[in-house]
Amino acid sequence: MVILGLDPGYGTMGYGVIEKDARGNCTCVDYGAVKTPASESFPVRLCMLEEGVNALFDKFHPEEAAMEELFFSKNITTGIAVAHARGVILLTCNKRCGRIFEYTPNQIKQALTGYGGADKGQMQRVVASHLRLKRIPRPDDAADALAVALCHAFTSRFSGMFGIK
Repeated sequence: MVILGLDPGYGTMGYGVIEKDARGNCTCVDYGAVKTPASESFPVRLCMLEEGVNALFDKFHPEEAAMEELFFSKNITTGIAVAHARGVILLTCNKRCGRIFEYTPNQIKQALTGYGGADKGQMQRVVASHLRLKRIPRPDDAADALAVALCHAFTSRFSGMFGIK
């Protein structure tokens, strides 16, 4: 099964594509980021995100997609913009495959490390280790997206609890 993991953002949307075999082993197919220039208007940036997600579906044909739920603690203005981006990403994923799942940051950390309070560095090292990568994926958004994809791969037998209804 090919899983597309997404770390939503309107300036940078991280993506990670993994393949899970019948035995549950995961391998990294690709990772990176879709970036939108700050010089563009916000609506144009949202369109660029849609085009980026569509390009990922065209290239990798994922059967399922997983995304980090929105979490912000300080800057509500940034949170609102990211929420708009998440809406575009959710809509596009749902139109393309209909199987999209959301996980909180704590669920992702728990699934990968066994500890919901793992820090960013720990998470990046665990992602690289699980996928047998020689180095930590960059940018950080891509490492986060791979973590979401791995979380889904590890917990997908419980997918009815996390899927969009």
